Amino acid sequence: MTRPAGRALATAALAVLLAGCGGGAGNTGNDVAASDRPGTTAPPAPTGAKSARPLERSVPVGLRIPAVGVDTPVMRLGLAADGTVQVPPVTDDDRAGWYRHSPTPGQVGPSVLLGHVTVGTHGDGVFRHLARLHRGDRIETRLENGAAAEFTVTAVRTVRKAEFPTDDVYGDVNRPELRLITCGGPRVGEEYRDNVIVFAALSATRPAPS
Repeated sequence: MTRPAGRALATAALAVLLAGCGGGAGNTGNDVAASDRPGTTAPPAPTGAKSARPLERSVPVGLRIPAVGVDTPVMRLGLAADGTVQVPPVTDDDRAGWYRHSPTPGQVGPSVLLGHVTVGTHGDGVFRHLARLHRGDRIETRLENGAAAEFTVTAVRTVRKAEFPTDDVYGDVNRPELRLITCGGPRVGEEYRDNVIVFAALSATRPAPS
């Protein structure tokens, strides 16, 4: 799928992206849309960040974020039967999920990974500390073909779900970037009011074994 088509699918699907973030086992999630800064571009890479050549397409299988203690397998996520974005299941072995209609990590464009902040009665989710990341922190992705892509955080934003910045997250960019998304802000019952979004740019790669 081309990036413009992926963007269109994402825009259509955002009606229910990560509304509950695993707040309860019966949650189906149904909250997100729009943009709080229409037409804006992703933040620039940190000063002094390394540039790296884009990688070939290969599905992510692992994610590591040393600053917040994340080291998780990555599952594939698509669209549910009603056309909404899938989220990882609420289980005790919570893991991150890659939205398969986005580029794979290291390809040109925004690669999107989702994760829960809580997983119902199971407790903390894999992205429970995502909001603690800072500009310059490292994010490492492991790919199915043995390659790896390292990203540097450029920005961390907390936005109301009703003001979700669709264009900033899914819109086309001219370099490999990463988006990590979870819930945050005040919790009311089983739901969280906000989304936490981490923006990152590719800074290093390790090619697949020959």
